[in-house]
Amino acid sequence: MIKNKWQALFHAEQYHGWGKTKRYFEGWYYKVVNATEDQAFAFIPGIAMDENGQQQSFIQVLDGRKLKAAYHQFKAADFVPTPGKFQVRIANNSFVKNGLQLDLLDVKGQLTFQNQVPWSNSWYSPNIMGPFSFVPFMQCYHGILSMDHSIQGALTIEGTAIDFTGGRGYMEKDWGRSFPSAYIWMQTNHFSEQGISLKSSIANIPWLGTSFVGYIAGVWLRDRLIEFTTYNLTKLRKCYADQKIVQVVLENTKYHLEIFARREAATALASPIGGFMDGRIEESMIAKIEVKLRHKKSKKILLEDVGRNAGLEVAGKLEEILV
Repeated sequence: MIKNKWQALFHAEQYHGWGKTKRYFEGWYYKVVNATEDQAFAFIPGIAMDENGQQQSFIQVLDGRKLKAAYHQFKAADFVPTPGKFQVRIANNSFVKNGLQLDLLDVKGQLTFQNQVPWSNSWYSPNIMGPFSFVPFMQCYHGILSMDHSIQGALTIEGTAIDFTGGRGYMEKDWGRSFPSAYIWMQTNHFSEQGISLKSSIANIPWLGTSFVGYIAGVWLRDRLIEFTTYNLTKLRKCYADQKIVQVVLENTKYHLEIFARREAATALASPIGGFMDGRIEESMIAKIEVKLRHKKSKKILLEDVGRNAGLEVAGKLEEILV
């Protein structure tokens, strides 16, 4: 068990909950958009345990175009992770790094992923949490599994066959006790050309009886990942959100990043509170995000584009994170 936990520390995609029996959740987020961009779904498998040790596994299905979501509940015994690699089975459903296989009442089929773009990983900075990955008391941990990849395969959803071949996907995950009390999350990998992806999160992070505003963002620009994080000397110059828009400005030692998102209709999803899925968040999959990335020294504009099919969540007590 200790070996499994230590190995998972350096492999965000693997199951981290070995030995956990209460006040714990872990979930993976698979976003898939077909080639014509008229179908967008998120599939979220996971496990949840409340403070009394009551447990359940689940698969959430978010239909971003029809603005509806379904929560499929399973027994905890139906959740079977594999030690040493990312392979999770929930009843007859299977989830791995390179794809998924679904056998739900209203969703059936198989998708495979190619040319995945992972977050950077090193011995001192495992995945997107960086050195915070080693802190044992964090409320919530986060991992990026793929900033962008291509999709092959098809799903039958509510009796309709949908071909996802040629579409684009994104994968991430969360684990811990609860989501932050306030956060903004954005993601898009649909720009005017392929090979560009944006992910940004800003959250209120509990820390030794107090809290701080933490932020992690990355721009995958064709062949390189430009990172903006709390631990790499990035400064949060602006964070603003109201009912219509979201604005974020981040600046590290070399680059200046401006993000402007327009909020669109969202759908309610279950979220963890104290390990169990008793909370509710609102997620949109149809937002648009304007992105401008500039090299500070040369003043060259490296990216100025609008991302489509964007995932966007604005949740909690926003006054805790606005700058």
